[in-house]
Amino acid sequence: MRKRTLLGAALLVAVGVVFGALLVMSFNGVGSSFGFSGEKVALGGPAPISKGDMNLLATQDAFIAISKAVTPAVVSVNVTIAPKVKGPDIPFFPNFHFNFPQQQPEKGIGSGVIVTKDGYIITNNHVVDGAEKNGIRVKLYDKREYQAKLVGRDPTTDVAVLKIDATNLPVASLGNSDSVEVGQWVLAIGNPLGLTSTVTAGIVSALGRDVDVSADSWGIRNFIQTDAAINPGNSGGALVDIYGQVIGINTAIATQTGYNQGYGFAIPINLVKNMAEDLIAYGKIRRPMLGVQLKPSIDETDAKALGLPKPEGVLVQSVIPGSPADKAGVLAGDVILSVDGTAVNAANAIQLLIAEHKPGDVVTLKIFRGGKMISKDVRLTEITQQDLASAGQATGEENEQPEKNDQTNIAKLGITVQPLDQDMKREAGINHGVLVASVSPNGPAAERSLFRNDIITGVDNRKVESPEDLVNDLKSKKTGDAVMLRVMTKQGNSYMSRFVAVEIGDSN
Repeated sequence: MRKRTLLGAALLVAVGVVFGALLVMSFNGVGSSFGFSGEKVALGGPAPISKGDMNLLATQDAFIAISKAVTPAVVSVNVTIAPKVKGPDIPFFPNFHFNFPQQQPEKGIGSGVIVTKDGYIITNNHVVDGAEKNGIRVKLYDKREYQAKLVGRDPTTDVAVLKIDATNLPVASLGNSDSVEVGQWVLAIGNPLGLTSTVTAGIVSALGRDVDVSADSWGIRNFIQTDAAINPGNSGGALVDIYGQVIGINTAIATQTGYNQGYGFAIPINLVKNMAEDLIAYGKIRRPMLGVQLKPSIDETDAKALGLPKPEGVLVQSVIPGSPADKAGVLAGDVILSVDGTAVNAANAIQLLIAEHKPGDVVTLKIFRGGKMISKDVRLTEITQQDLASAGQATGEENEQPEKNDQTNIAKLGITVQPLDQDMKREAGINHGVLVASVSPNGPAAERSLFRNDIITGVDNRKVESPEDLVNDLKSKKTGDAVMLRVMTKQGNSYMSRFVAVEIGDSN
């Protein structure tokens, strides 16, 4: 028994010695895949491209240079917004205190661009809208923070100007947005989602985008579109070209999620500069007025009805009596082809060009009228509060259905009309015309936004006195022809004059 025990002990010792030797060898890197040699190992391989493309390197170097130059002039704007609801009023219990939960102030963040060394900063109106007194703070690129004063703001253009008490600040260079072209490189610089001093790159995707960021009926809706990533917090920041010049102030995004989906919009810097100069000098905007109402754009049907060789220019729907346009001889039905030599094909393009001027400036309009080209010089005046208050939007569907008496079917247009009574003429301020009693949902007139209760006062510059006049004016028209209707559409308690081009449909 003792011999077996000694033999077993010797066997265990031998096994231990062998295992220990293997363990030592493994730690010395011998015969093991997880050993350590004590030597550094070279990771990765050589660069796949030994010499970079010079154009790509130049672009990269330009982006780096632009970022270094412009980022210090872009600030973070932090806003404390006053709560809109303080709790219900209890008028019958003035001596009691009710512990209703109070709504806390909200916090907002945006961006801004320094435009003077002594602290004037451009941002968006919607960034600072509703800010508490002393509720705007600006944080610079170098981490310094300042209380900011709101110098002025303009909801119509979504521009605001702040002022901080500082000197010798880095200043952004402002470019010329009129020379911007689709396809050119741009950088967006700002503070998206609280990520300060962020730079994203893209191109100008489109120009003259009609994006409604303001409920103001006089709002300027002409934006630079870019695919450079813009997110909440970028508002008020800079859109910069490859020269490091600011060509726009980032303002809005088109999104279904609330975050970037590839479509961002910036206010052209020429407009921003004009607004900011007025806010700094006067504390308000001196907005120039032309005095016309315009059709958004001209399409093929409009061109056919107007006698234009191709769809171009902007149709004057009506001229405000006593306005600069009226005094210069601009007429309803004119087609504005250019402003100061710049071709225009959309109403918002004219709106932007006029907004870049000051009251008292003279603009030259090239006009197509009755098959001829003419020119009109218009001296702009300042829009008054009365002008702003009188603006509205027509729906065309505010009135009750007219009684169905003495109606005439105009199959070529897809409508029925009836004579105007004296009360209707008096209300509309006219002495002729016919009332649109009904509009066929699938007819030519419906496709061109002619509404029930509209009043047709003319066809192709001829007065319409009665339903019979309208029938006679359309007798010579065949399917595919187009006519230009002069129409009055009710707008609140008044009527707005406009033109509606309609292509003749099949009356069979």
